[in-house]
Formats: sequence, structure tokens, C-alpha cells
Amino acid sequence: MLDGPVAIDVIAVLDTATGVVERVSGFIVTRNATAIVTTLVVCLDRTDDVGRKTGLRSPVVGWEAVRALVTDVGLADPEDSGVNTLLESLRVAQNLRDENEEVVVAVVSGDHDSMVSADRAVAEQLDGLLADYEPDSAVVVTDSADDERLIPIVESRVRVDSVDRVVVRQARDIESTYYLLKQFLADEELRQTVLVPIGLTLLVFPLLATISGPAEGAAAITTVIGLFLLYKGFNIDERLTRLAHQTRESLYSGQVSVVTYVVAAGLTFVGLFVGALGVSNLGETPGVVIPATQFAFDSIPWLAMAALTASVGRLLDEAIGEEPIRSSFLNLPFIVVAVSLVVRGFSAYFLEQQDVVDSFVVPAAELGVLSNERFVMGAGERLALFVVTAIVVSLIGAQVASVVSGSGDGGSDAERTDSSDGSDGAVERDSTTDATSDREDRSLSDRADPELTDGGADANADPYSLNDRDR
Repeated sequence: MLDGPVAIDVIAVLDTATGVVERVSGFIVTRNATAIVTTLVVCLDRTDDVGRKTGLRSPVVGWEAVRALVTDVGLADPEDSGVNTLLESLRVAQNLRDENEEVVVAVVSGDHDSMVSADRAVAEQLDGLLADYEPDSAVVVTDSADDERLIPIVESRVRVDSVDRVVVRQARDIESTYYLLKQFLADEELRQTVLVPIGLTLLVFPLLATISGPAEGAAAITTVIGLFLLYKGFNIDERLTRLAHQTRESLYSGQVSVVTYVVAAGLTFVGLFVGALGVSNLGETPGVVIPATQFAFDSIPWLAMAALTASVGRLLDEAIGEEPIRSSFLNLPFIVVAVSLVVRGFSAYFLEQQDVVDSFVVPAAELGVLSNERFVMGAGERLALFVVTAIVVSLIGAQVASVVSGSGDGGSDAERTDSSDGSDGAVERDSTTDATSDREDRSLSDRADPELTDGGADANADPYSLNDRDR
């Protein structure tokens, strides 16, 4: 009979009543030979913070392994609450060990890609731990509500006696608020983004409220804040910076598109001015449909010339460069002309229906034996003419782009074919050379090895003589 508790790994216990030997593995046996249960202290990490910061793969099992993991996580991120969670796991395991319980401490982690994959990874690791150590109960240690969602997975596999959630003491005090505010003020970008607008609002609102009234002041401040949020939301500052950088690079590299872009901008302003002038000549016209249509009808030729000038400049840059011209740049001028014809045709159709513009008249002409009379084209016929012309222009552009790009790729395809054939031939020649060299090496090695000759009597004899005699 045992006088006190004895810790053993494997022991055979003989039942005196039945004479059956019972094998007890991994338990602490007391004086009456009753086994104490094994407890699994498991630290849950659903988002794999431990793995991302230390590079280690879970599960991490054992007192020394978890203790070393605390140091690694603390060095990687001293402010992480996971360090306290790991220390709490070790403390719980030590307390249970002091109570003469066999304890297995482990850390299981999920996956940060998705929650489903994280839960499945935790379930798989728990199955491995239960198969290796066969615990009777578990104590779960977590540090967040997200990690506590894994508790049902643990409960479905082993009895959970306790759930220990770690809350860092400083996080509940005003000290943490001061610490976060200090970090916030140390970030220059956050200061400029948040504090500057708030400070301007506090300064401008009293002035506007005194001059215009509180309602007008609040409306003005809200408008400015809304514009600022849109400015930051659409990354307009980054777009302007990128545009300035591209413009500077274009000027330094001497691209033709710089000049054509300036010309296109001038034509755009002319088109807008002509469109506005056409709208002003309408006089008092009710609604906005007719003025908008008149603006499009008058401005579209100039806007089309602006877009055509910009696209031609970009096409010239592509032609001057070393790279082959892409089909999109070849097709762009034709698309610009086709779209402008369609817009011009539809705007003319609507204006002619309202008697704002006159019908299109084909004048009489005398061309020798050929002659035609004066022909007045209706609104529908004019629209059909513009649409058909636009379709023809777009088809011509697609054909030109395909022909030019196809001729540019032909040489490269042929070169690739030749190079591929040459490389195949080189491979075949290399394989033939390798086979010949292998045969020569085998022949030399056979000559140098006396054991491959006839009984070793004549080392300088023909290495193939033995095979000849055998045949």
C-alpha cells in the first residue's frame, strides 16, 4: 500500500478482488490507488495573433514551450493582451499542479483568413490534443469575446470546468485613455486630419453665428465638413499628387502628348463657351431639356476635336516609344469621332423636332452629265445618316487596329517560333551529348576498376571482353 501521493507516468495496478491488472497512464495515484483526473488548460487564439507575431505554428503544448512563447510574443508586441493571457494559462496550470492534479497546458490558434477556417483549425488541433493526452476536463483561458466563441467547440469535445477571461487592469482605468490620447497626438497625420478641422470649426462658427446667424453658420460649417469628407473619401489629394507627378515626368521626357493635352484643354474651353453662347441665344425657354440639348449640339464639335487631339498625341507617344502600339490607342480616335457623330445626330433630331434648328438641305449640283436637285433631309433621315456614319467609322477603327496590331505581333510570333524550335534542337543536342559523355564515363570507370575485369587478373584488358566471353 502506498503511504502518500506518488506521481508516476505508467503503473500497473492489481485489483485484489478480481485479479485484473489495470494499467494507469499519466495520473497521480493516491494511497488507495484512485486516479486523479487530467486537466487541459487551453489558451484560445481565434485570429492567430501568436502565429503572425512569432511565426510559430500551433498548437504549442507544455509548460516550457508556453513559457518560451510568452517571451517571444512579448518581444514581438509588448502591448498585446495575449501576453497576459499566456501568463494566466501558466498561473492556472501551476495552481492546479499544486493541488496534485496532472495538468497539460496548451495554446491553440485559428486562422486570420476567415472565421470558418479559424474554427476548423481550432477544432482540428483540439482533436489532436485530446487524442494524445486524453484529458477528463478542460479550463479555457481567453482575452476577448471573439475568442469565447470557440468555447462551444471545446465543450463539444471535452467537459469544460471553467472559463477564465483575462482583462488587463489598465484598460479599465483612466490611465489607458491618457495613453491612447498621447499616442494619438504623437501621430502627425491624425493630428492634421482630425484636430485641424475641429479647430477651424470652433474658430469659424462663432464668427458666422455673429454675422449671419446660428442657422447660416451651422449650414456653412456642415457644407465645409461635407466637402472635406468627400475630398478625403475619394482620395482627391492622392489623385492630384499623381497627376502632378505624371505631368512633371511628361515635361521632362519631352512627350508630344503634353502639347496636345494643352491644345485639347483650349478646345474644351472653346466648346464650353460656344455651348453656353448657344444656350443664351435661345432666350426665354421653359424647362432644361431644350437648353441642354442646344448646349450639346453646339459644343460637341469642339469637344470632339479636343478629345481627338488628345488621343492623337497619346498615339504619337506610343508610336515614338520602343514598345509596340496597343490596339486601344489605335481605336480611340475612331471611337471619339463615332461618339461625337451620334451625340450630334440625336441633339439635332430633338432640336429639329422643336423647330430650333433648320432641316438639313442638300444643295443642287451640276457635275457634267450627273446632276441632282435640291434635297431637304428630314429629322429622321438626318439621325439615320449620323448613326450609320458613326457605325461605319467605328468598324473602320476596329479593322485598322486589328490589322496594325496583327502585323506588329507577327514578327514576334515568328521569332518566338524560331526560338522555340532552336531551343528544342539545342535540348536534343544537349541530351545526345550527355548520353555520349555518360557512355564515355562508364567506359573509363570500367577500365579503372579491376574488379570488373576477368577475376582481377588483367586490369588493362578490354572491359567488354568479359561480356563477349559470356555471350
